[in-house]
Amino acid sequence: MGATQHEVWNISEILPPEERDDLDPWWDRFPWWAVMLGAVIVLFGYYTFFVESYNNAWRFIKPGIKVTVVVTLWAFLFSMIIGLIAGFGRVSRNPLLRNLSRTYVEFIRGVPTLPLLFFIAFVIVPTVAPWFGLTNKNISKEWRGIAGLALVYGGYIAEVIRGGIQSVEHGQMEAGRSLGLSYGSTMRSVILPQAIRNVLPPLANDFIAMLKDSSLLSLLAINEITQLSKLYVNVSFQPRETYVVLTFTYIVMVLALSLVLHRFERWMSRDRAGAR
Repeated sequence: MGATQHEVWNISEILPPEERDDLDPWWDRFPWWAVMLGAVIVLFGYYTFFVESYNNAWRFIKPGIKVTVVVTLWAFLFSMIIGLIAGFGRVSRNPLLRNLSRTYVEFIRGVPTLPLLFFIAFVIVPTVAPWFGLTNKNISKEWRGIAGLALVYGGYIAEVIRGGIQSVEHGQMEAGRSLGLSYGSTMRSVILPQAIRNVLPPLANDFIAMLKDSSLLSLLAINEITQLSKLYVNVSFQPRETYVVLTFTYIVMVLALSLVLHRFERWMSRDRAGAR
């Protein structure tokens, strides 16, 4: 007797997704996007290094790479500290800390990034500087930009930390307390290590986003690569060459950072895959 329609199974429908992909033809699974992106990078790189007008723009912009990297690293370090404090405040049992943290987070999330950078650089920093014995003139443009990025991303990282803490099973806290650990010790020794693994992907995304948003600091006249590109266009009248080089620089920096963070994430998660 021939098989009925209900008895005819498509094996791809009953396999898990990771095994189902192996049945697809190679041209469907091939990373064409990587080939196309690689072709764009190679083309832009050729113009940047081997065509004189583009290479002149590259030599003018190149010093800004150091400024971009340094500003991003310092800002991310401070934003992590701020985010950890505010993230713990968001899940704190203390209503004052919880509401102060919530106010900060909602304020950051409620204002666009660019106005916030101006507000922090020209309002918050001059107001807070005297508390540390500094004057408005003592604070460089770079540190104003670092403070701006750190406070802006601190609010987003706080929510990432809060989500990571709340993603850990409640039984972990109960287990720590049953062993005689205090609430703070349980949070530091049991909850936080597990939460950090859960938040690595969104933290990596925030790091990459901060690198790209450092371009906004050009509006504070900080000589990172976007600001130097604007200056070069003003003196050379070559916007095409300049912005091709700028785009090439950013995409190489972002892809390199993405690869490093991906390897770091895999290394942090190696025991989950059975590696030791």
